[in-house]
Amino acid sequence: MKGTKNLEAAKKLADFSASPAAMALYEKNFAVVATPGFSKPDPLLPADYEKHLIKNDFAWASANRDRILAEWTKRYDGKSEKNDIAVGASIRNFGQMLVTGQPPGIMLDLARESRALYLDWADKAGIFARANGALLFARNAAEEAVLDEFMATRAPAFGYNVKLLRSADLANLYDGRFLRHRAALQGFDDLQLYSREAIPALASWLATQGVRFHFGTLVRHVEGGRLETTAGVCNAQRVVVCSGHDYQTLCADQLRALQPQVCRLQMLRVTPEDGFRLEHAVLTGLSCTHYGAFADLPTAQALAMQIEHQRPELARHGIHLLVSPTPYGDWIVGDSHDYGQDARPFNAESVDNILLDLARDTFGAKLRVVERWQGVYGAKCRVPGSGAFSITRVDDRTTVALMHSGIGMSVGPALAHRHMDALVDGTELPQWTPPASVPADVAA
Repeated sequence: MKGTKNLEAAKKLADFSASPAAMALYEKNFAVVATPGFSKPDPLLPADYEKHLIKNDFAWASANRDRILAEWTKRYDGKSEKNDIAVGASIRNFGQMLVTGQPPGIMLDLARESRALYLDWADKAGIFARANGALLFARNAAEEAVLDEFMATRAPAFGYNVKLLRSADLANLYDGRFLRHRAALQGFDDLQLYSREAIPALASWLATQGVRFHFGTLVRHVEGGRLETTAGVCNAQRVVVCSGHDYQTLCADQLRALQPQVCRLQMLRVTPEDGFRLEHAVLTGLSCTHYGAFADLPTAQALAMQIEHQRPELARHGIHLLVSPTPYGDWIVGDSHDYGQDARPFNAESVDNILLDLARDTFGAKLRVVERWQGVYGAKCRVPGSGAFSITRVDDRTTVALMHSGIGMSVGPALAHRHMDALVDGTELPQWTPPASVPADVAA
């Protein structure tokens, strides 16, 4: 195991905010000693303590931001969080860790690597992680055509761990509850977590390992290894800024060049009145126009045109159905997509009604709403050629890591590993690349 020879002393200097990323700290053990509120080394460290630390790094990330933003700290022992509890994208999401939905190439690779990390953390921290996979239902011929094309081309070409269910298989699924649908794509590698509990659970586990968490600290400025925070000034060899959809507080000039946006979602938690116990994440063919594993297929593009013609309200609000069962028998249902520079605070009841109608039709169940909220995350950039994430070098000591889509939970852990490997080893930073093409012999 890599790391310092003086780990216990290094721990004394570390301030943490809760995030899944921190789970990897003691596996990889790359320590940071420059943290907010500490102006000098701990007296327990030896005089030559810097020799025993991995380049004396500092990482700052927000615990209440998207998974990818928190994950950058996974190999570092220092972090600052401006809020007292996690309140952002990390806990507002579905808890769906989707492998099946990722396009072939770097995003699929990252999702597969992240899956293994989540399962390891679940074992160590005791967080809820359901490994039953996901079901994507084709409700009509156009949606079924997308699944057929995917199974004939992309799935075998890139090794997606999936199965197409029809007739007898559907009859055996949940006692035939979904026989009203034409087919279902079963993804075996997808996970479900319960984000609002997972993040505090990870923090609790780390507390048992001697880690102290420091909330309520805002980093106001970073430059050349110097961090100015509300808890004081500290210096570091390297700084990683993970500011979520806050594009103004830190490195605003560099982020402005990306022309990033914010996405606002409407989400609900519901209870099925018949007590139906759902054990899989559920999607419908609407998601085939949204997720990169399907969206560029000719049949998916035809489906998108059909939706725009027949259900323009779905296209207008960016609606596709996602349902995640919680450990307590209720479901998280969403979502809509509203893009802009800022997240408008006002939800539309008509959008919630569309989501509820889609869920009722998909499950054939009456649903009772028990909770409503608004999700917000950093979204796609308007710069041509930009992708799902970016890592920007601000100066010799500072990088900014941002997610530009809503799949940070699916790819964040592995992307963080690659980012930190690059910083420590001096290699090229991870970069988004367009999806890989289906080989010609398969496409034919």
